[in-house]
Amino acid sequence: MKREIRNERNEGLLRRVAETPLGARLLLGLVLILLPIITVALGRSYVVYLYSLVMVYVIVTLGLNILTGYTGQISIGHAGFMAVAAYTSAILTGRFGVPFLLALVIASLFAAVLGLGLGVPALRLHGHYLAIATLGFGVAVGQLSASWDKLTGGYQGMKAPVASILGYRFDTDLKYYYLVLALTWLLVEAAQNMLRSRPGRALMAVRDSEVAASAMGINLAKYKVAAFAVSAFYAGVAGALHAHLTRYVSPFDFNMGVSMTLLSAIVVGGLGSVPGSILGAVFMTIMPHVFSRVKNLPLILAGLSLILVVLFLPYGLVSLPWRIKSAIAGARARRATKSGDA
Repeated sequence: MKREIRNERNEGLLRRVAETPLGARLLLGLVLILLPIITVALGRSYVVYLYSLVMVYVIVTLGLNILTGYTGQISIGHAGFMAVAAYTSAILTGRFGVPFLLALVIASLFAAVLGLGLGVPALRLHGHYLAIATLGFGVAVGQLSASWDKLTGGYQGMKAPVASILGYRFDTDLKYYYLVLALTWLLVEAAQNMLRSRPGRALMAVRDSEVAASAMGINLAKYKVAAFAVSAFYAGVAGALHAHLTRYVSPFDFNMGVSMTLLSAIVVGGLGSVPGSILGAVFMTIMPHVFSRVKNLPLILAGLSLILVVLFLPYGLVSLPWRIKSAIAGARARRATKSGDA
């Protein structure tokens, strides 16, 4: 009896902690820290690599959602920013001996500068015209990386060295996972804080109505270009981390299929939502690996998932709990009505 009372108290305390924002984050952080350790203990070391890959795609989808979901600007060439940063980091660390963290910052800022340069002419473009422009950027980067043999290694690609910080080498999947986890957590927190602030509200105002946003005194050009730069910076961080995760960079790693997967991830997860970006990245990264043994099945499932989400969950997977609660509440109301009539 005493044991049951003690268990109920512990469960109640855990529930109260989980219901607070800080407590929920601490519990999530604990799960993310322990998950790879448990996975390695179960003899599934390769899955830890998959965890790191998910984190990489969380970063880039979050950046893309800032641009598309929060600002309303479509980009289907975001893999190009990842490619630029991946090659930059691999070249700086492998050929010039630049420290990993410095190379990561330089590569990400370089991608942000390219995003800034693409954002300026994109001010005159809207809708499918903007999509075509970003598509052209992604194709151009892919072709350039494939043809510039002396710099990038061409179609054969190039190796990226093991990431190291102050002499500590992240030479195992487990070590690298914690590095990627720390950077992902930092960038997610930064994005949430930015989107809650005045610049974030301005981006959403630009998305909802450019005329109304301009009437309120919001500088449309400033925020549109800034959204491109921030989004490209996130893609650059993801690209550099991807290069040192796989320790290899090639034009095939960042083709147009990757750009379409990123766009699908934010639609499936939920446009204009940080949790939606995370859910979409997890779904679109895990799904192909789960069904990788069946030829072409991952592509079929990706297409079916997009169709199902658009038809039944137009606000993405992030709206699924709300839809379930609404369905349960509706069923209870119908039952109550029937019992009242009886």
